Amino acid sequence: MLDTGFGDGARFMAWRQAWLADPARPTRLHYVGMARHAVAPPSAALRALWPPDLPGWHVVDAGPADVQLTLVYGDPQTTARRLDCRADAIDLAGFDPGGDAWAPGLMAPLARLAAPEAIAYGGLLDTAAAMGSAEPLSWREALRTAGFQLDTQSQPLAVAHYRPQATAHRPSPRGQVRGHALVIGAGLAGGWVAHALQQQGWQVTVFDRRPGAAQEASGNPAGLFHGTVLADDGPHARFNRTAALRATRAMAPWIHSGAVPGRTDGLLRLAADGEAVADLQALIDRHALPQAYVQALDASDASRHAGITLTRAAWFYPGGGWVDPAGLVRQLLTSTELRCDTEVASLHRQGAAWQLRDATGQRLAEADTVVLANASDAARLWPAAAWPLGRSRGQISLWPQAPAGAPRPRMPVTGGGYVMHLGEGGLLCGATAAAGDERSTLSDDDHRFNLQRLQQLTGWAGPMPPAGRVAWRSMTPDRLPLVGPVPAAGSAGPLRLQQVLREPGLYVFSGLGSRGITWAPLAARVLAAWISGAPMPVESALRDAIDPARWQVRRARQATARADPGPG
Repeated sequence: MLDTGFGDGARFMAWRQAWLADPARPTRLHYVGMARHAVAPPSAALRALWPPDLPGWHVVDAGPADVQLTLVYGDPQTTARRLDCRADAIDLAGFDPGGDAWAPGLMAPLARLAAPEAIAYGGLLDTAAAMGSAEPLSWREALRTAGFQLDTQSQPLAVAHYRPQATAHRPSPRGQVRGHALVIGAGLAGGWVAHALQQQGWQVTVFDRRPGAAQEASGNPAGLFHGTVLADDGPHARFNRTAALRATRAMAPWIHSGAVPGRTDGLLRLAADGEAVADLQALIDRHALPQAYVQALDASDASRHAGITLTRAAWFYPGGGWVDPAGLVRQLLTSTELRCDTEVASLHRQGAAWQLRDATGQRLAEADTVVLANASDAARLWPAAAWPLGRSRGQISLWPQAPAGAPRPRMPVTGGGYVMHLGEGGLLCGATAAAGDERSTLSDDDHRFNLQRLQQLTGWAGPMPPAGRVAWRSMTPDRLPLVGPVPAAGSAGPLRLQQVLREPGLYVFSGLGSRGITWAPLAARVLAAWISGAPMPVESALRDAIDPARWQVRRARQATARADPGPG
């Protein structure tokens, strides 16, 4: 269902109730609501779930699990063109034939989102039916031109059916069936994508080469999640913001119930040297970011929030915090078949199915859908993609019990390193980042590096930590993840992502870098939407920004530019 005027959510609640009461209903209700701004719903229960008034896409867990709500805030002329969904029904109640909020020209982008035989409802159609051909805004003509046939005899409301005379070119369809998916990798990426696919009705089996889940980079005792504010509100800033909002809402119920160790009551990121609180506030004002997402604090207010003395202004993210990654992955995989101590050595196409094989060539499993969620090892299993995936070694430093005099911040503090006080009295700081470093043992030099950054953050010069951990992050040169269908082997590089041929049923979820906890909940929903055909939880520009075929397109464009340098 696509609702063109979401308002306070009253129509969503009515549609949801009607769907729940229908014994012949489909297995899931996907509801996409469009609105210029957030409006608080009348229901107190829904009000607690509502996202802040930020332009963009927001996933709302309005329950039950088979009802999935996506809110899209912003100018309707813009957001309609950035939506990626196939609507079986369109609620046009938000159209105002007497105003300029919804112009007849918006019918064309809505038609692009309509599934064959989609039904449109709403007061606009009653108005068009009543006013007939004399109606000055030509709503009848706008409907007809867009491919909708108005049925004036329907009761109690007029409806229109999407029956275009000619089928316009559309992007290659995404998956539309539910089935069995094999996921390689049982870390944050594998855990979240398994969870997201199960929410879409899929059966999932997860494979990992280690004896248990979350034993590589996801095995650190704690990790951070938070938003970002950048001077340029481009794809990086928008993806990080959307992901941070989703991460908090997705993890908060488990953290608050005690199922997963962590906190969601804020995070401080110290400003750079020379930045004053006025500089931070000016950037917040420029992008019209609400206080529910980020606040600018001077050093005094930042110290009060942290419970320790800080000497710089800071960004305060009220929805940020920390979580135990391994505990989170275990929660995500609670109802998933997990096969550990199982090394997937190779991947082979057999007819319509994919086979996972071990080092001896024996078949481990077979399914039509496979997700490579095994960090930089994804490039080894599918080298034809030539992804520029790198590996970076990171070392954290840990005191299982914080020494006397050590800082005990109430919330994580970051900025050229980070420090957090763990729930059972531990103190964690870090982390180093060294590309090309393959040492698996702890380094005293790296501990000293972490201590130096800890002192810069808090002023405390601590003793050598007794513990730590080494792990490797996978990352891409543009610092965005790889999420989506894998480009077909040997296909020529086109100039547009929509033209790239894909390997049927093969997907990748990698390149999470140091932001895996923040990015993975949203990125997994994006991948599940690719696989299942559900509405995309992000705008099309952000979907394209993380598409694993973007490198192929960039190489093709660079080759074209070299071959045709232009006049001069």
